[in-house]
Amino acid sequence: MRFFSTCCGVLFAATASAQGSFPSKPVTMVVGFEPGGGTDTVARIVAKTMGENLGQQVVVENRAGAGGNIAVDYVAKSTPDGYTVVLANVGALAVNPHLIKVPYDPLRDLTSLTMAVVFANVLVVQPSLAVSSLAEYVKLAREKPATVTYASSGIGGAGHLAGELLKMMARIDIVHVPYKGGGPAMQGFLGGQVESFFATPLSSIAQIKAGKARPIATTGSKRAALMPDVPTIAESGYPGYEALNWYAYLGP
Repeated sequence: MRFFSTCCGVLFAATASAQGSFPSKPVTMVVGFEPGGGTDTVARIVAKTMGENLGQQVVVENRAGAGGNIAVDYVAKSTPDGYTVVLANVGALAVNPHLIKVPYDPLRDLTSLTMAVVFANVLVVQPSLAVSSLAEYVKLAREKPATVTYASSGIGGAGHLAGELLKMMARIDIVHVPYKGGGPAMQGFLGGQVESFFATPLSSIAQIKAGKARPIATTGSKRAALMPDVPTIAESGYPGYEALNWYAYLGP
């Protein structure tokens, strides 16, 4: 992560090279979700190290809403001077522009800087739910159609797509409950508002270790390094299933 942060610093500096000495003031790193989720966590880790490398403060600014679209639009309309960047996810960049009308064109209105991370999400369920495997989860959903709920960090995000892909492949009817980020989604899950959650490993590992969330499957083609004992959905009866999450840095 430190090497990645250094690379980001070089890239951001390159976008402002025409201005001479950079940076001469704090850099704003915009995140489209509330604090506590995967995107916010990655942004804060990178911001700390990047600030040390640049010798200038990097401030994380949360502009939550619309599945990350608000933050992306804000940066797209910002001055292209290298002082404002966004850490955006797959939903705001590659999904939502094809599903709904958004006020920006991710290819025309933004400058791609670098990919940040690519990873699989994990499907966790309430410890009180009589489910300990994906097969049992699917069985419950079939017995009680349109009853089992799953949370995601927002409409069009990786968690939402992961849930919809499972619905299609398993032929089940589970109900999507979107939140304004992984942090609020985890709070909703811990508060018992939903039965399950397609969460990022970063936002869920502590709750899993504390016994407050039970992991039953991950969404990648291979088992997640952070959770090697948790099977993938693909190996749990749905070969070919894969739904990855990714974040990328962009400027105006």
